[in-house]
Amino acid sequence: MATLIHTLADHSDDVNYCAFSSSCLATCSLDKTIRVYSLSNFTELPYSPLKGHTYAVHCCCFSPSGHVLASCSTDGTTAVWDARDGRRLAVLEQPGASPVRVCRFSPEATYLLSGAADGSVVLWNMQSLKLYRSGNVKGGSLVACAFSPDGNFFVTGSSSGDLTIWDNKMRCLCNEKAHDLGVTCCDISSHPVSDSENGFKYFQMASCGQDNHIKLWHILLADFLGVELKYKCTLSGHSAPVLACAFSSDGQMIVSGSVDKYVIIHETGTGNTLHILSQHTRYVTTCAFAPHGPLLATGSMDKTVHIWQFDIKEPCAGDTVENESKVAVEDWSEDDVSAWLCAQDLSDFVGLFKMHNIDGKELLSLTKESLANELKIVSLGRRSKVLQKIEELRMTMISVSVPDEFLCPITRELMKDPVIAADGYSYERKAMENWISSRRSSPMTNLPLHSLMLMPNRTLKMAISRWLETQQK
Repeated sequence: MATLIHTLADHSDDVNYCAFSSSCLATCSLDKTIRVYSLSNFTELPYSPLKGHTYAVHCCCFSPSGHVLASCSTDGTTAVWDARDGRRLAVLEQPGASPVRVCRFSPEATYLLSGAADGSVVLWNMQSLKLYRSGNVKGGSLVACAFSPDGNFFVTGSSSGDLTIWDNKMRCLCNEKAHDLGVTCCDISSHPVSDSENGFKYFQMASCGQDNHIKLWHILLADFLGVELKYKCTLSGHSAPVLACAFSSDGQMIVSGSVDKYVIIHETGTGNTLHILSQHTRYVTTCAFAPHGPLLATGSMDKTVHIWQFDIKEPCAGDTVENESKVAVEDWSEDDVSAWLCAQDLSDFVGLFKMHNIDGKELLSLTKESLANELKIVSLGRRSKVLQKIEELRMTMISVSVPDEFLCPITRELMKDPVIAADGYSYERKAMENWISSRRSSPMTNLPLHSLMLMPNRTLKMAISRWLETQQK
């Protein structure tokens, strides 16, 4: 059971990242700020927000002790802050001044890694705050990174779809084409696993990408093999690009967030879906488990960060996922409908719906008239709330059945007036006009747009029209 216990809504633009220490939560945003909250009561610390970046802040992370916070930005810098009083300790300029997309401390805080849009990756010496080593990935932006728990190697992910394993001397140990349309995030479990039968030690890694997939990998360490990256399996559930993934502190769960607005929590060992969380109204851009205690933070382009508390328990036979069953809605039983009502904060209707034998098919057919006349829900406000939740459920079903190329990447709704932007992607005209009115980057790649011109995509508009005609037959 995952329960929403708090919502942070202090950022004035998209939330890009969130990170925990043992006592604090840090969040960063397109609004150029980093905000820091106490985990004891989720109040913002006196020195927050941290200001100094001149453009969007893409990532933030705490050192293992929690005493130092790092943040990186489109302005081409990685800032280092004292997490106890908010003082800025250093500004580290990326070679080439390229927008910095990701930063991460090594487990012993010896190094700070920063990765940029031009493919550059830098290890900074945290004692001297000077550049220690640098390298480069080929053919794409560096958008993801993760250190092994022992600090002996780290993994980077790029917009070209590659995962690369490096040692701390910046030597490439392994390279693998992982995601067809680009990696978006990666994480390594803090619990290595020993294979006593074969004498190997391996680390579990998760990666996600623009191809809608979350992939699990084993990074094998053996004296005679060196380092080997082995594919384990793909986790399903998302219907759109997956932007974030993270392991729980014990390695037993993986959380993911997607353009489809959902957060999914999987069981690592089996790949089973444990929870589906649907409270965000825009893309879910980041998710993180607290290192100690049953907390999860998820951030979104809806400008909010949700804090969830969850129960850690062994899944039982017959358990269903939270919020939505993986069974098609029209095939829901009355119990599935009851579970959905509880998840939507409509638990006081469970008895009424059971009395009228409302299953999935009946639920989808409910109207304002049937709610008033047959179910006798007198309050207009209550009827409206139920109808709104049913309509959201219907839209979710539609968004899954509509071909993905017909959905606007910004709104995830069927396009009526598709246009082609300078990044080569198609968007709903009004949504893209609103987007570029406040920023000059691509919604899909985060890279600068060299032109703000929008060209009508008549071919796509005709294809959508033909598809709609087939649905009406």
